[in-house]
Order: sequence, then structure tokens, then C-alpha cells
Amino acid sequence: MIHIKNILFYPVSLLYGLITGIRNFLYDAGILPSVEFPFPVICVGNITVGGTGKTPHTEYIAGLLRENFKVATLSRGYKRKTRDFRIASSSALINEIGDEPMQIFRNFPDVLVTVDRNRVQGVSRILQEYPGTEVIILDDGFQHRRITPGFSILLSDFDRLFFRDHMLPYGNLRESKGNMRRADIILITKSPENISPIQRRLIVKEINKSPYQNLYFTTFRYKPPVPVFENCPEGTQNDFSECTGCGIVLITGIANPQPLKEYLQKSYSEIIHLPFSDHHSFNEKDLLSFSSAYNSLMSANRYLFTTEKDAVRLREFTNIAEPIRSAFFFIPIGIHFLNEDKDVFDNLIINYVRKNQRNNRVSEGKRDY
Repeated sequence: MIHIKNILFYPVSLLYGLITGIRNFLYDAGILPSVEFPFPVICVGNITVGGTGKTPHTEYIAGLLRENFKVATLSRGYKRKTRDFRIASSSALINEIGDEPMQIFRNFPDVLVTVDRNRVQGVSRILQEYPGTEVIILDDGFQHRRITPGFSILLSDFDRLFFRDHMLPYGNLRESKGNMRRADIILITKSPENISPIQRRLIVKEINKSPYQNLYFTTFRYKPPVPVFENCPEGTQNDFSECTGCGIVLITGIANPQPLKEYLQKSYSEIIHLPFSDHHSFNEKDLLSFSSAYNSLMSANRYLFTTEKDAVRLREFTNIAEPIRSAFFFIPIGIHFLNEDKDVFDNLIINYVRKNQRNNRVSEGKRDY
């Protein structure tokens, strides 16, 4: 969710900033306890509300590490109806673990995907029940100060850079910009692929990162559409590369669908966009709106496109009939590092896991990777 600035909220944002500042001071001073585990723990998060691409980047890191390590992910499972420790499985329901953990599990079934509102308890349960685990990735854990991760990655959307923002509710910041100092790596996500060297230098200068911090730019690359329903009839694995006469209904339940919409507008002249709130729980009324929009398309070839996260929730509807069912596709996204920084980033992550048998917070003076 992106907040619209209202000057009346500014005094409230000052109070909110004071409260979060006191909280962070108490953790930094050791007055409030923070647990360090003798174990590599990587935190992926942000300090703003709204989507910055945490789950795709978590998937990228999980995919990178699973080749050589036994990986687990832990998140709170946003908007699930349970609160305790849960493990994703093929039989789990979205309201038990959340849509993003289920997405990670579907893409990486060999990775242990878990959720727990109590992150300390979640890490302890993973180590207790799966002692062979070699690294845990905390998805959206930057504000969860009860755990001190061994390595922190802070994400910021290129179009909503955190250092140009303000505290909630006047702006979108969940804590002050200065807390970026807790990050080992800063990723500017959803960057334009044609960003100029001057733009990069201006952003680097404005962030004013510390010497121990690394800064990289990433972008999303959309992949070919994939059927939402795996048991669709043969022949639905369509080639959309030359779909000049296609019309689509775009269904999104994410924080910022504009980049996806702009991407699809390059290939499809007729698009009906049905936007929903982030993590929207679809219902039967929504299904009727899908059908109505689909039937109103004027193009000869008609499809419904959605995001991968939305597809996870939509799969639980077993009553979606033909032709809607076979025409339903999702658009996967992949992470691409600009400026040929992929290998550098990969090596930092892999070397951290290899060199840190214990989850020691690496300070400025101790960084050797």
C-alpha cells in the first residue's frame, strides 16, 4: 500500500518516528534483548510499506544457496489465519501459511518453507526439528529486532527510494532512514534496465552508505506466461510471442501492479485491468467479475493473466470452469542484477554462509568477505 501525503499526518509521523526510534535505541543499547543464533541467518527486508520485491529476492537467494546448502525460509505468513509454527507442504492451505510462503514452496519444494509470528520460536523450531539445516532466510524480518541476523539485505523500490521518504503516516517509512546502517547490502529494486551511470552515482551519493555496505541495482524480468491450473487440457501451453490479436484481463492483488501492466501493454492492445488490494482474498463475486471482463473482450483470442502470488490463491478455487480455466495464466518474474553485479552479490552470500558457522553479527571491523 502506498500512502498519499497529507500534511495533517506530519505531526503524527513525528510521534511515530519518536516511538520507533526509542524502540531501536533500546535494542541497540542491549536493554531489549535480541537473540543471536549459532547459525547463518540472512534477513531480507525493507523499511517501507508496500512491495519492494522481498519474496522474489528471497527466492533468488534460496535458489542460489540450495545448490550447496540445506536451506530454510521463515516468515510470519502475512494474512494467514493461524499464528503458530507451520511448515509449507502440498496439502497446506493458503489461510494456514500465507500466499508468499506457498509460492516459495511451489518453486522450491526441496527448501524447508516455514512460518511463525514469533521468529525466535520459529528459528528454534527449525533447528530442533530439522537439525541438518545449514542456513535460514528471514523473509521480511528487518524490523524484527528480537533476532540479530548474521547478514541483512535491505530493499528499496527505485520509484519509492526510502531516503527520499518520510515516516508513517505522512510517508511510507516504518522506521527512520538511519536504520539502513543495520544492512550489509542495499538493493535498489525494480530499477529501469537503461539506468544511466549518472543516475546510479546520484543515488549512491544520496544514500551515503557506510564503507562496509554494498549497494546493487536489480530489476524484474518477466517470463513467459504459465497456466494457473496444472491440469488444463493439452494445447493450452500457448506461445504468446506473436499474439497480435490477443486481448487479456489482467488480475492483480499486489502492492504496485503498474510495472506489470506497462510491460503487458507493449504486447497487448486490449487490456482490462481488475486491480485488488495486496494479498486480496478472492471470493465468488470476484470470479464473476473475471468472467464478465473476459466475455467483454473484443479480441478473437482472449486470456486472463495474473501474478504468481495471486495464482497461488486462485488455485484453491476448484469451481472455475471452461473456457476461463484454460485461459488463465500467470506471469513469473525473475531477478536480474544490473552492471554485471550478479557474481559479486552471489559470492558475498555464499561466502557468508560458508565462513560463518555461528551467527555472529559482522561488524564494520570484522568484515572479511
